Amino acid sequence: MNYGLILKTTGNVMILEAAAMLPSLLCCAIYGESAAPFLLPVVLLLAAGSALSRTKNHVDHFFSRDAFVCVCLIWFVLSFFGAFPFLLSGRFPSFIDCLFESISGFTTTGASILTEVESLPKSILFWRSFTHFIGGMGILVLANALLPSGGNRSQHLMRAEVPGPTSDKLVPKLSQSSKLLYLIYSGMTVTEAIALLLCGLDLFDALTLAFGTAGTGGFAATNASVGAYGSPAVEWVIGIFMLLFSINFTLHFLILTGKAKKVVKNEELHWYLLIFAGAMVIMTANTASYFDTLGDAIRSSFFNVATIISTTGYGITDTNLWPQLSKTVIVLLMAMGAMAGSTGGGMKCSRIVMLFKSVAQELKQIIHPNSVKIVRMDGKRVEDGTVTSVLRFFGAYVLITFFSTLIISVDGHDLETTFTAVLSAISNIGPGFGLVGATGNFAFFSGFSKCVLSLCMIAGRLEVFPVLIFFFPATWKKA
Repeated sequence: MNYGLILKTTGNVMILEAAAMLPSLLCCAIYGESAAPFLLPVVLLLAAGSALSRTKNHVDHFFSRDAFVCVCLIWFVLSFFGAFPFLLSGRFPSFIDCLFESISGFTTTGASILTEVESLPKSILFWRSFTHFIGGMGILVLANALLPSGGNRSQHLMRAEVPGPTSDKLVPKLSQSSKLLYLIYSGMTVTEAIALLLCGLDLFDALTLAFGTAGTGGFAATNASVGAYGSPAVEWVIGIFMLLFSINFTLHFLILTGKAKKVVKNEELHWYLLIFAGAMVIMTANTASYFDTLGDAIRSSFFNVATIISTTGYGITDTNLWPQLSKTVIVLLMAMGAMAGSTGGGMKCSRIVMLFKSVAQELKQIIHPNSVKIVRMDGKRVEDGTVTSVLRFFGAYVLITFFSTLIISVDGHDLETTFTAVLSAISNIGPGFGLVGATGNFAFFSGFSKCVLSLCMIAGRLEVFPVLIFFFPATWKKA
């Protein structure tokens, strides 16, 4: 294990986190609020980060095990220090609650223990939403964009953090790919904020909502989420951008570079939009009687499908009151999630497509034993190793979901609440059903259950294996 390089990389990221708190300090100055909740964590991060960044390492490269451990450690450290502004604000009941909120922010889950948010200081609300923006594209992608190229280690770190069965580079140099990703990501965020300003929102609300949409997180500065604004225009803008941010960023890059034909041919995009449209049609037909006009039903269905499939979690209606068919569709979308290479969570559309294709090929081989079993995506053969990793990921995902549901069921809440709480945590969505529905929160869970759900959130954001490797005893033994 390359401990020196792991500590050095962690130190560099801690310095970046300190810099990420500066906009919140500016917010304190603008609104005349105390800067104390941010000054101490900034000082601690700079002091500890600077010391760790000077750690000597004799070997300047990572093996896969080192990278997975490093990524997991960084996300734990990031969340730990990110909880300090919440703790020092004095508005949170305990440090476990602060840590839960911080992890939920960075992992872009959007689950909250807060029963009321509008009385919080603007700087705390800003930091809460800004954690979505930081975590959406990935802190290590940001580090790779801003810090000197790490060569071999950067490739392993990106592989461990970027969501999806495969991680593609936009251009040959990985650091340039990271810069391009953040340029597209930031450009789309600014565009959404401007669109929301044109819809009549003030700058603070426009920015916090744009941060939540960009990271597909869902934290809002209002108790009623997006529904508080009562604006169809705002709902359409956020709904459209939730869909855009849930699409593979490689496809956005191809469009910007004039290669739209490749986007049109992308098989995962075909399936994703087909599933989106199908879910929207089902929900519109199933909930039409709940609305005054068909237009309202269509808008609500579009927004709710977009918020769930993108794993953002913004709300405009209480879906607990919807018919069972629509609620079942929502649960299925929660499990699937967004496209690979996006800021969304869930198992990812490409994995689901590969899973179904693999099952179909298995059936064909049983019927025709001499046939060759080949899974194809975009007309190209998917390597057997990739298919195997998808099947293993699916198995691990399901096992963690069921095991975590069993553990937190000790709290004694109903199955709908318990199961959807875990599913929303590991899929990085936020709201579920029952007590954790669109109008609910996670405050009623015990401290232990909040810790379990926090681990589920990190496992979901890092796609399971980095967390499993971190806690696997053999990881820490000498090879």
